[in-house]
Amino acid sequence: MQPNKFRNVIALLPMIAMLAGCSHDEENNELQVSSIAVPLISIMAEDVAEHTISSGSVTSDKRISIASRLSGYIGNITVREGDSVKQGDALFRVDPVDVMQAVNQAKADLRDAEADLARYESLLKENAVSKQQFDKVRLRFTLAKSKLTQAENQLQYAEVKAPVDGTVVKKLLNTGDLASPGATVLVLENAQQLSVETHVSERFIAAIHEGDEATVELASLPTPVKAVIRQVVPAADPLTHQFLVKLSLPQMAEVLPGMFAEVRFAIGSRRALLLPSAAIVQRHGLHGVYIADSNNILHYRLIRPGNSTDGGTEALAGLSDGDRIAAEIRPDIVSGMKASGS
Repeated sequence: MQPNKFRNVIALLPMIAMLAGCSHDEENNELQVSSIAVPLISIMAEDVAEHTISSGSVTSDKRISIASRLSGYIGNITVREGDSVKQGDALFRVDPVDVMQAVNQAKADLRDAEADLARYESLLKENAVSKQQFDKVRLRFTLAKSKLTQAENQLQYAEVKAPVDGTVVKKLLNTGDLASPGATVLVLENAQQLSVETHVSERFIAAIHEGDEATVELASLPTPVKAVIRQVVPAADPLTHQFLVKLSLPQMAEVLPGMFAEVRFAIGSRRALLLPSAAIVQRHGLHGVYIADSNNILHYRLIRPGNSTDGGTEALAGLSDGDRIAAEIRPDIVSGMKASGS
């Protein structure tokens, strides 16, 4: 080959390389601008409700401690924990030894007073005693009769009956134990009127008012229920600085006293970015979205999600007010594609 021809070939090499590079860039540009039919939505900050959650337990509005009014040994307890009782059912009986002694003494005193009264009536007719002496004897008879009635009335308390319908939830004494006046023997609860008791931090108590609604979650129920705030005790525990809040529950057969409950109180509102769940992609435990630039080119971006509500999932980090994102996740969507949807 002649030298001139070599020089021409060498001069053409840079041009060929440049054309090849241009062709390669054009292919890359075609890949980068591949379109995908996915709509875009603008994310705008909006007001969302702010909540605080506290734990508590289900209690009965009718929790009654059953005690004996007499002192004596328990002869027989006819119920055990878990038994349901009706109003008027016998619960236990106390051996009324002391009361019987009081009744017998009152009967003896009444017999003496009655005999004295009869004798003084005869003496008064004979003017052997004064009217004042007779009145004292008659008063003694009246008091003796009253004491007997009082002692006999105490016998009715030997048998203790259920004051209301309910369930025996505690049995503190057993047959043969000594019952004392006022000391609790059994505890009854009525499961027809239930409430939730929880404690709320002093930081949020100002936003909680009687009559407001709160959401209660119970393990025995598939979905949360609404409860009405019945009482906010206006004094905090000096150790925990928390306030007792009571909520009324609707009547439900699945809910029983003692169950664990989580209460969700609304305490105001704040601005937040809410995303539709369909726009969030999860990869290896991370969450992200496809955000569109000014040319509608999609770019994958990690976000930090917050609570999910009916309005969507809150984006705590990764997005700004006014950003546009792909409204839904497609299996074939990748960064660099152009969104062609409206």
